[in-house]
Amino acid sequence: MKVLFAGTPSVAVPSLDVLIGAGFDVVAVLTRPDAPIGRKRVLTPSPVAARAAELGIAVIKASKIDDDARAAIAAAKPDVAAIVAYGALIPPAGLAIPEHGWINLHFSLLPAWRGAAPVQHAVIHGDEITGASTFLLEEGLDTGPVYGTMTEAILAQDTSSVLLERLSHSGAVLLAQTLTGIGAGMVTGVPQRGEVTLAPKLGLEDGHVDWARPALAINRQIRGVTSEPGAWTMHQGARFKLGPVAPRPDAGDLAPGHLAFEGKSVLVGTGSHPVELGQVQPAGKKAMNAVDWARGLATKEDVVFE
Repeated sequence: MKVLFAGTPSVAVPSLDVLIGAGFDVVAVLTRPDAPIGRKRVLTPSPVAARAAELGIAVIKASKIDDDARAAIAAAKPDVAAIVAYGALIPPAGLAIPEHGWINLHFSLLPAWRGAAPVQHAVIHGDEITGASTFLLEEGLDTGPVYGTMTEAILAQDTSSVLLERLSHSGAVLLAQTLTGIGAGMVTGVPQRGEVTLAPKLGLEDGHVDWARPALAINRQIRGVTSEPGAWTMHQGARFKLGPVAPRPDAGDLAPGHLAFEGKSVLVGTGSHPVELGQVQPAGKKAMNAVDWARGLATKEDVVFE
């Protein structure tokens, strides 16, 4: 089959590589336009566009599927489209182009966590198992029939970025297997069954830590928003970025948001037991170990996060 591959961020690159390695004829890649990156805001191709250029594959850059994008997709004459985190909706006119439709690799066990941030929400809500699903893209939000699934345990130390990296590789294999089965006429989609949960895109405020919450919830929140959109608190009137923390149920009582300095540990009180800080990034500075940051404090008395 001739395949159109649609994707934008680095998490989609393993799927493109696996499809090429499996011998699929990827006739074109659809991705978002170049975006300004870094302090100098240099226009930079997406990771998928860069990889496609290395592979010598034609690239279609579009922020939405308008008439020009549809014409370019139709000109590639794909039999099927594979989509992994492209970043824009595919309208009905676009969905109708490939004979076998658009097969989406989604990083959850549908119908759980439909939406833009399934891995982040799975970690934040304390799921023990997640996975990936391949399904037929429809007009609804991740509602189409499912072709295949794979599962992945969520480890106690997993951040959403670490977990997503693992899923991007195992999910790529699932996508290739699904396309092979569709091409051979051996697989069909099965309607989704079970409880529907939604995973909307997270914003900056979702990373703001409320220290009155229990340590377990704070731990999950911080891991879930690492590395995007990032966890933070307020210190001396400025935003103070936080890396993952470690639960410290063995530590003594500490009021929510109040800091204590014990040898090589920096502890913060929560609504239950304290947590130990790892990497931190004060406003205007680079990321550093919390102990190194604490050494530079003028005073360690009455240090409080808000």
